[in-house]
Amino acid sequence: MEPNETFIILDGFMDLEKYRALYFIIMFTAYVLILCSNCTIVCLIWIHKDLHEPMYFFIAALLLNSVLFTTALYPKILTDILSKQVVSYSTCLFQWFTFYAIAGAEFWLLMMMAYDRYMAICKPLQYPTVMNKSKVNVLLAVAWIVPACQVAITITAASQRKLCTFIFRGIICNSTVYKLHCVQSAALHIWGIFVLLNLTFVPLFFNCFTYSRIFIITTKRGPEVRRKALQTCLPHLVVLFNFCWLGTFDVLLARLDAELPKMVRVIMSFQLILYHPLFNPIIYGLKMKKISTHLKRLFCAGKNNKVLM
Repeated sequence: MEPNETFIILDGFMDLEKYRALYFIIMFTAYVLILCSNCTIVCLIWIHKDLHEPMYFFIAALLLNSVLFTTALYPKILTDILSKQVVSYSTCLFQWFTFYAIAGAEFWLLMMMAYDRYMAICKPLQYPTVMNKSKVNVLLAVAWIVPACQVAITITAASQRKLCTFIFRGIICNSTVYKLHCVQSAALHIWGIFVLLNLTFVPLFFNCFTYSRIFIITTKRGPEVRRKALQTCLPHLVVLFNFCWLGTFDVLLARLDAELPKMVRVIMSFQLILYHPLFNPIIYGLKMKKISTHLKRLFCAGKNNKVLM
């Protein structure tokens, strides 16, 4: 432990002494389910050659993003539940970075998926040439690197600010850490708005525009084309809507933190870190026909093996 290390008290859990076991069981169970469900579909996409298409590579990247998110946050949360809710400022900044870098990557991956669907449905003749393996790799790299770099600038600037308050009203560090600073930075606030617009509203606008174009074009091509387009686009739209809905929780936590009761803050925080990583594999596992088929074969094979034993 460094002698000059700054520590922050996490005051996000409600009645921790009373509900410690319940909190731990919920978080640990969720962590295992998130890892198992997401990794299962990622492995299926990796193993089966009929899933080696750009759309499924983007789905695998999205699910891998959920694994990275939970692995970066959950072990520390579980440790906090079992011990003292104290975190070093450097660890707090890392949580802040992880939370928004991966959330931003989620929006950008969904934007890349919208672009992929647009090319596949609206420009099918150009699709094999445009969405080749190297292009997919570049899009995936951009989706992860751009958000990480922008959030890293925010964290670097925040790390230079002096703290006057050491009690954080939350279970993981996010943008509300700036409320602990002695003096609010106008430059940091402006940069934060820019990052918010670039990582969320730009991808959201692109998604709305792209799926609108897909709907307009497929409407002109007949009901059968529209039905097939809806089958592949609907899961992405559901995931996008769900993530945007949960994203509003973070905004509300940041803006209304002082006015929100502790129970409400706990529930909203749990929604952010529990619900979405579990929601994605369920949607793609049930709604994507090829993935659903492979999942059924996997579980049926497992049942047959048990019968034989």
